[in-house]
Amino acid sequence: MSTSTSDDWRRRDFLTRSTLAGAASLFGVTAELAAAEPPPETRRIRLVRIPSICRAPQYVADDLLRGQGFTDIEYVSKGGGGASVMALAAGEADISMNYSGPVIVRMAAGDPLVVLAGIHIGCFELFGTDRVRSISDLKGKTVAVIELDGSEHIFLNSMAAYVGLNPRRDIHFVAHPVAESIELLAQGKIDAFLGFPPIPQELRARKIGHSVVNSTTDRPWSQYFCCVATANREFVRRHPVATKRALRALLMANSICALEPERVARHLVDYGFTKHYEYALRTLTDIPYDRWRDYHPEDTLRFYSLRLHEAGMIKVNPNKLIAQGTDWRFLNELKKELKG
Repeated sequence: MSTSTSDDWRRRDFLTRSTLAGAASLFGVTAELAAAEPPPETRRIRLVRIPSICRAPQYVADDLLRGQGFTDIEYVSKGGGGASVMALAAGEADISMNYSGPVIVRMAAGDPLVVLAGIHIGCFELFGTDRVRSISDLKGKTVAVIELDGSEHIFLNSMAAYVGLNPRRDIHFVAHPVAESIELLAQGKIDAFLGFPPIPQELRARKIGHSVVNSTTDRPWSQYFCCVATANREFVRRHPVATKRALRALLMANSICALEPERVARHLVDYGFTKHYEYALRTLTDIPYDRWRDYHPEDTLRFYSLRLHEAGMIKVNPNKLIAQGTDWRFLNELKKELKG
């Protein structure tokens, strides 16, 4: 690496660190706050990295995690939201943002997962051809998802069940890579395609299809969390102080995404989380990252559990899932600590 390139990286790194540290101070987060707690039981923390820039808070949380006492921070790369949840369940990762749907499905199957907090509202968006103007129009249609039983597939199942469709009988789901699905939609060879950022941003930029449902703005989806902070149960049991400190860093980073979208978007590009600054910035300005206080994640779990039960994807009672698979003590404490 040339000297000039190294200087550029150091300069970017300095600017990012300075911005994030300064923004953190706006939320009343100081070294004294962390120092008043016992040190984390472990200095190692593993999060999940997937090709979704709506997870920006955990991708800019590195320095905030270090400020919470973590010195060994690892991002475990996975292909999608379903694989992300599986990594947590298998103990390959400790904590991560995840769409609540796969978390519910895996908890219902008995996986050792714990939901700790809600992170942001919305991000999924359904695009369709002229043959699809509403969710009900999906009946008898071909819909592409990145992976069957993955995040997009589960979200579409919940949407279909909400309007009275039987997703297993009424919709023909096909799995294709993102680039292939986009071209199939452009050619009208599929009827609809649901994706997470930066997919909707690319579809808009290329004028492919039209938005049928935007979970960031359309009710009832916009009234519930999309991504929730989820942890491996054993990690929470063995490391409660580390769990709270990691969650604090994620919530701080969440607010920073709302406060400094331009700088966070640049950070995502500079560190290889995405190639497109414009798509990243659009995502950060579209998603209400500053609303994590406004809703309770328990309502989200109950809502999606009921939808997935209607869709035949789970059989467990939502109240049982919530009782066994949530821990709100850290969130309740952090709501009081972090300034609004």
